[in-house]
Amino acid sequence: MALLQHGALQPNNWRFVGDDAAIPVDEPVTVSLKRWQAEGESLRGRNAPVGVRLKNDEAPQALGQDVHRLSLIEVEFPKFTDGRAFSQARILRDKLGYKGELRGIGTILRDQYLYMTRCGIDSVELPEDKSIDGYLAALKEFSAWYQPASDGRLTVIELRHPANANARRGGAPVVTASVAAHSA
Repeated sequence: MALLQHGALQPNNWRFVGDDAAIPVDEPVTVSLKRWQAEGESLRGRNAPVGVRLKNDEAPQALGQDVHRLSLIEVEFPKFTDGRAFSQARILRDKLGYKGELRGIGTILRDQYLYMTRCGIDSVELPEDKSIDGYLAALKEFSAWYQPASDGRLTVIELRHPANANARRGGAPVVTASVAAHSA
């Protein structure tokens, strides 16, 4: 499958290895969460990169502190009506602080691609019959954001009130004059 990463087609050097298959020594591989939990100690000692594929019903928190050891985490979109991988991506980026590559796999629709990037997904495996052009066009459909997301883009309110945006992004509480007046 074609790999779309940072706005361009890239080679996919990673290979998913099933639970019963032998793991190649010198190749970057992804394994299931089940296999990671069972064979984590030996997988951590590999000289080649290792990643984990999360099914859409598996909690990212199950990776624990191992999340920071992984070069790649794949989140699964089994069908277009199942958006649990969006939540997994936000948890991985925002709550667990995952900094590595986060990849969407499965049913990747053009209309959902922009929202995948907003949730922190860096790359997606595109269906063979789809053109990259539609996915790239999807990234340009909106220029303003009302909701904060994992991609770090400023929201409309942050653009209108830059001082509050700096405080919010720095972790300091934001108290507007009207809220402070009612609290006194």
